[in-house]
Amino acid sequence: MAARPAFRFATAVNLSLAIGLIWVLGQSFGPPALNRFLTEMFIYVVAVVGLQIFIGNSGIVSFGHSAFMLIAAYASAWQTCCPGLKPVYLPGLPDFLLQNTVPLLPATLIAASLAALVAALIGLILMRLSGIGASIALFAFLAMMRAIYESWTSWTAGASTLIGLPLDVSAGTAAAWAVVTVAAAVLFRESRYGLMLRASQDDLIAARASGVPVLLLRILALSLSAFFVGVGGVLLGHFLGALSVRTFWLDLTFLMLAMLIFGGRASVTGAVLGAVLIRSVISGFRLLESGVTLGESRFSLPSGSQELLLAIIILVVLTRRPGGLTRSRELTWPLRAPR
Repeated sequence: MAARPAFRFATAVNLSLAIGLIWVLGQSFGPPALNRFLTEMFIYVVAVVGLQIFIGNSGIVSFGHSAFMLIAAYASAWQTCCPGLKPVYLPGLPDFLLQNTVPLLPATLIAASLAALVAALIGLILMRLSGIGASIALFAFLAMMRAIYESWTSWTAGASTLIGLPLDVSAGTAAAWAVVTVAAAVLFRESRYGLMLRASQDDLIAARASGVPVLLLRILALSLSAFFVGVGGVLLGHFLGALSVRTFWLDLTFLMLAMLIFGGRASVTGAVLGAVLIRSVISGFRLLESGVTLGESRFSLPSGSQELLLAIIILVVLTRRPGGLTRSRELTWPLRAPR
């Protein structure tokens, strides 16, 4: 029996309301420092939910999605960055980019679309692979993108940090993109394309024999996923005000995977929950690493404690709760699943 539309999309409504409520409470009652934390947290929600669109529906674990953040972040910088510094840091850009500055929203859409286009092109080759072969191929793509961007000095400043990006991303901007990303993820998950792609996880041969276009559906999921992960990269660049190729490497890759695995990679709810909880715990560990004063004593954790925490979380969840905190379930309350 098909699920009622109201039930199928309750997850998007509930998660959007939760994101909106967190933003309103943070703006109304939180200290100014909380605004920065919320902005960063919502950016990770965008990136991790974007990652879930691909991993959750295709069943392929990707070690390469940071490359799409890298592509979109620099594509946005080419459009929005500081006119006075462009000829110095990015002298290889064409004149129409050197002489013009694009507002953040259209720049974000263009940059994320570029990431989606690249995903579609590499998907024609890589999405013919399955399992660990596809995962390693995506990691190779990430390594290739890093080598290209670090060598492409006239467009990216190479291994140097590109500074001067407009700080145009607020908590409200990031929250709005988080809502849009969640809605897109749920729509794709509940669409016939999402259902067919998830069915191919269980029996790939049977799915192909039944006429499911697995390759096209994987490319579609990868492109949609790359678009929203790219949006996350753009937001991160304009939140930090600086870009470095090193930012989009293994630390970011494993952080996003840890968030997704912790919450539950098969559900959109799990992606949101994992991003919120892991980001909160890491912020707490950052505070403890910098040191806190208790009475007359000062206490601090050793540097690197947050990386150790992430490793422990992944090991514990993979061994004790493979479905993550949500066990692949979605937040549909107060509606009930159809019988």
